[in-house]
Amino acid sequence: MKMTFLKSLGGLVLGLTALFSFNSCEKTSAPAAEMADIKSTDDSMPSDDRSGESVFLVIDEESIDNGNPPNNFSATAVNDQIARVGQRQTLRFFRENIGRTIDLYTGEVGDEGWHALKTIPSSWRSAGPTSNGSRNFLMAGPGLGGGSDNQEILLDKIPNVTPLRARGLSMLTGKTVLAVVYDGDVSINYGPLNGNLQGANLGLVALQVIQVRKRTDGSSGSLPRVTVKIVDVEAAKAAPLKLFSNAPVPRSSSEPYDINPPASIPAIRLIDAP
Repeated sequence: MKMTFLKSLGGLVLGLTALFSFNSCEKTSAPAAEMADIKSTDDSMPSDDRSGESVFLVIDEESIDNGNPPNNFSATAVNDQIARVGQRQTLRFFRENIGRTIDLYTGEVGDEGWHALKTIPSSWRSAGPTSNGSRNFLMAGPGLGGGSDNQEILLDKIPNVTPLRARGLSMLTGKTVLAVVYDGDVSINYGPLNGNLQGANLGLVALQVIQVRKRTDGSSGSLPRVTVKIVDVEAAKAAPLKLFSNAPVPRSSSEPYDINPPASIPAIRLIDAP
């Protein structure tokens, strides 16, 4: 009886030891797998923009509009049903999908979808309600999309509204942009370079530019496909606002025929938006 008891006790000890060893292996191997997954995710996606700055742009219907490929947004997703002069609400899809990564097309040579503001007129600063002209435009101040009369009087022939082609788009890689989105085209004149910012707006978007790639599914003049991560507009508005001061200036609506992102991306130069 004693020998039988000892054998049973020994068997129990061996079983518990084996069970403990098995559980220990499971507990040590799980975090390693999790770390591998995290590393894989980190390697495939660029790090977030930690500059705490927002680059001020305007985007038109060539990039964001209802029915546009590659996203084919519905009208309500991009505020089309409430578009008006001075609309500054966040576009619904972008408000509801913060953190999501999507691709956007950026127009054609001569009909660009993304535009940099390089010069802020003094009239924007004096328009109010603040002493900062760029923020007055973001708020649709008097003559800048708002006010009781002449809501667009300060929005025509704005100097140095610069359409962005492949080189300029590439220079935004890693940066967060804050943009007023237009329901129609932003009209550009050359010699001297200026833009007409009148017209109905869909609202605001904030985007971190992740990658700029040559578009292979469009026409011969198609500008790059831009991969962006959707950012909270309110956070982007709270950050320091910057102008893309060295955005490349096209010579004309057709020159340069800049559709290929450069192998070596030039450094971007940002200045405070006055």
